[in-house]
Amino acid sequence: MAKNRTAYVCSECGAEYSKWQGQCTECGAWNVLGEVVLESAAALKAPAARRGGWAGKVESPKITALKDVRQSEHARVSTGIGEFDRVLGGGLVEGAVVLVGGDPGIGKSTLLLQALAKMAGTLPVLYVTGEESLAQVAGRAVRLDLPLDGLDALAETGIELILQHAAAARPKLIVADSVQTLWTETLTAAPGSVSQVRESAARLVRFAKETGTAVFLVGHVTKEGGIAGPRVLEHMVDAVLYFEGESGSRFRVLRAFKNRFGAVNELGVFAMGEKGLKEVPNPSAIFLSGGSTRQPGSCVMVTREGTRPLLVEVQALVDSSPLSNPRRVAVGLEQNRLAMLLAVLHRHGGVMVGDQDVFINVVGGIRVQETAVDLPVLLAVLSSLRDQPLADKTIAFGEVGLSGEIRPVPNGEERLREAATHGFKRAIVPRANAPKAGSVKGMEVIAVERLAEAIEAA
Repeated sequence: MAKNRTAYVCSECGAEYSKWQGQCTECGAWNVLGEVVLESAAALKAPAARRGGWAGKVESPKITALKDVRQSEHARVSTGIGEFDRVLGGGLVEGAVVLVGGDPGIGKSTLLLQALAKMAGTLPVLYVTGEESLAQVAGRAVRLDLPLDGLDALAETGIELILQHAAAARPKLIVADSVQTLWTETLTAAPGSVSQVRESAARLVRFAKETGTAVFLVGHVTKEGGIAGPRVLEHMVDAVLYFEGESGSRFRVLRAFKNRFGAVNELGVFAMGEKGLKEVPNPSAIFLSGGSTRQPGSCVMVTREGTRPLLVEVQALVDSSPLSNPRRVAVGLEQNRLAMLLAVLHRHGGVMVGDQDVFINVVGGIRVQETAVDLPVLLAVLSSLRDQPLADKTIAFGEVGLSGEIRPVPNGEERLREAATHGFKRAIVPRANAPKAGSVKGMEVIAVERLAEAIEAA
């Protein structure tokens, strides 16, 4: 069998070279060239060779008017874990490829093994492990008290052999743990390299789309927090999920950063215990301190993650700084936005913190990425600076503009209803988010237009 020709492609700009070199002459980056396979025209015409060993009929595509395309709802299969289904958009879609990333030991393999065990009773499933032995996988399943009936496993890293076994067993769901351990014999690069990860993932994606098999890919993360391997890996799959959690905390957050079949930034909350990951039915409760929120430097806000409103406590600590350049530290919030908000507080609120260290923390390890956190951050900073707590059972949300105006945020009334269900009685919100009289019962809503009004109301 003739060996396929290879080329070296830059992972930064996509420039192609016939041989390896240390620097890409197009973009100037170093050590970014990876080996890729250049398939010949004959190989493309051969279905078995092109698909890595499985056979199937290839139909020639044709031009079709979009108005003639039949619209059908994607049939979804429940994973048996409600929070997991929520992040996936309501369940797993046939032929979907999902990439799950996260720090080592955070629970990626545990969650997928639990989902496979729940689905094994109704669907044929296959767990492919490239990092652990079958004895280790079985030992984890026994330790978690998972049913082993119908749960098949395969310890293999060669993508050609994996696809051959999958074509024979015909599973409806495959978990590959992890994609960085897979390799193809058509490349000479080491497993985990850019070319091996991309080619192996491409074979699995092609297999999933042509056979209707759903595939979960477990991905390692780099020290910067992104999934290791080529960036194109995230474009090849249908959904990208990240597992997040603070060290020392038993709570885990599963977040969707890309989903072709559901909402982006959807959130699922789990608690790690002796028997694996358990769903948290009321996530707002864990993001609050658990005690009284009448503490200086604390403000509760209602953020929105995907389709779900969540109550989150924002804490601030303002202290005199011994440094000529006071520190600005933000955990769970973008640090540049904190600096901007403090400048607005000085200019339009008349409060100077230029000689103070300012520390911001979002309780529970969650990261708030929307602008509704602006007003709660400033109220928490002001509360800590003056050592005076906000009124009891008070929430706030709203975007703060550079001219000191309080701008509205989406779904304001839904946020207020969520706060009311948790016993909050008072809300400071943008005037445009003020609900109609009587629509949110049992809550006093204070609508403000300027930062000075919000400070006075607080």
